[in-house]
Amino acid sequence: MGLTSDKVLALAVLSGVLLFAGTVWLWPRLGRRSVRAVLGRVGLLLATQVAVFAAVGLAANQAFGFYGSWADLFGREDGQGVVVDHSAGGGGPLKVVGERRVTPAGAGRPEVAGRVQEIQVVGRTTRIASPAYVYLPPEYFQAAHRARTFPAAVVLTGYPGTASALVDKLRYPRTAHDLAGAGRMRPMILVMLRPTVAPPRDTECVDVPGGPQTESFFAKDLPEAVSSHYRVNKGRGSWGVVGNSTGGYCALKLAMHHPEVFGAGAGLSAYYDAPTDPTTGDLFQGDAETENRASLWWCLKNLPAPDTSLLVSSSKSGETNYRDTVKFIDLVKEREPTRISSIILESGGHNFNTWRREIPATLEWLSGRIGGRS
Repeated sequence: MGLTSDKVLALAVLSGVLLFAGTVWLWPRLGRRSVRAVLGRVGLLLATQVAVFAAVGLAANQAFGFYGSWADLFGREDGQGVVVDHSAGGGGPLKVVGERRVTPAGAGRPEVAGRVQEIQVVGRTTRIASPAYVYLPPEYFQAAHRARTFPAAVVLTGYPGTASALVDKLRYPRTAHDLAGAGRMRPMILVMLRPTVAPPRDTECVDVPGGPQTESFFAKDLPEAVSSHYRVNKGRGSWGVVGNSTGGYCALKLAMHHPEVFGAGAGLSAYYDAPTDPTTGDLFQGDAETENRASLWWCLKNLPAPDTSLLVSSSKSGETNYRDTVKFIDLVKEREPTRISSIILESGGHNFNTWRREIPATLEWLSGRIGGRS
């Protein structure tokens, strides 16, 4: 049973309940001062606390999608298989390995509800391999639009994150489907994955000297692979990018560094400089240029202002990035032709509930700022 299995969570909860009841039932019998009785009390208390802690941890992981598997949890996920699509019309290093419905089970055909496809993609130049989910809107399958191309956006989780959380927890496909159906945004292809392309390392979307070329993967290889397989708009700035937390930082950086690819970038609860800690290791290897480019503050002050649109979000109460976000907005205002927008909530923590409140407006904003030919 997998880490995110409902059965594992139910088993942990049941174990906690049974151990608690057993402790209450057996406590009088273990009230003596013998070594056996003392060890029995310690054992019951320890087992109960472990079971309760496990249940709470599993429930939190289910809600926030921190880890996708036991190997991911214990830092043993390091496999990076190379997948090349040999099917007719594939044309690139991308393979569809699964499919799921956007709406609840039995609720529609692709031309009505769209589809989410699970893919494996490998970068042509970086050789980075990563799983992802691709949302295709209903129009993609409709005969009247069979020659139509669509705007596309990369959607990134935080660290460590799971790509499935973007589908199930943050509900990007369902939200995009509903907004487009209501005429509030254009039909759009979403490519959903986590920024952790070299697990368990957090590369912060940096081209690490002598290491994973993560920025190049997202800015060059991923759009190239997706465009070779799906009907994606062409032209300058025809892609968007959005993410939360670490993914938000990556989204802003990608849009600022690569405006020829990303016409817009949205950072939900983003930060503005790459941290270095035990999860990242030495990202820069003494390379000052790489370290400078990882700081959005440095980029705003020292590089030509990119012709792209940026969106940042925070809350006055509950987010630690509020002051930095206000400062970032003020700096971007002075850097034409870069354009800046924001979503500032009165209150909201660094969590899925807050981001779900921001995603509809973010997708509407993104839809109106991605260029290219359709």
